[in-house]
Amino acid sequence: MTFDPLAEAHRQWSARWPDQADHMAAVTSVMRAQQLLLSRIENILKPHGLTFAAYEALRLLAFSSTGSLPMGKMGQRLLVHPASVTNVISRLEARGLVTRSPSPHDRRVVLASLTPEGRALAEEATETMHRARFTLPGLSQEDARAVTSVLHTLRASVDDVE
Repeated sequence: MTFDPLAEAHRQWSARWPDQADHMAAVTSVMRAQQLLLSRIENILKPHGLTFAAYEALRLLAFSSTGSLPMGKMGQRLLVHPASVTNVISRLEARGLVTRSPSPHDRRVVLASLTPEGRALAEEATETMHRARFTLPGLSQEDARAVTSVLHTLRASVDDVE
């Protein structure tokens, strides 16, 4: 049997602060799961030359009806700081996967637009993610829905969603 540091932390917390042990274990488990998933996803996307953040940006643009979105709206939808969007878009632009231009409707707004190469890479990387079942091949669809539901409850508890 392998040592589980999270179980040991829960044991230690339970001995000292039993009323807080389960909440500590929940937070620590979510943080560890995020680390593991991000690492696995980054490894799957590496052959495409993409980070998860870059993949998400490409996919978001590919989902839009025009292949373009205002940079500010991208930050809102990706749940990241505007500087992070600028960083990711700059790297994608340097590779010829997106372009940036002023909005024809409001020149203060900068649009990020998918190039044909960017769209092709988004589709290719998405196929890779689908084949890998988003790095969760051992998780059934039912379990995946249950995880999503529990995490939605968690997000609601910290006022991220209703």
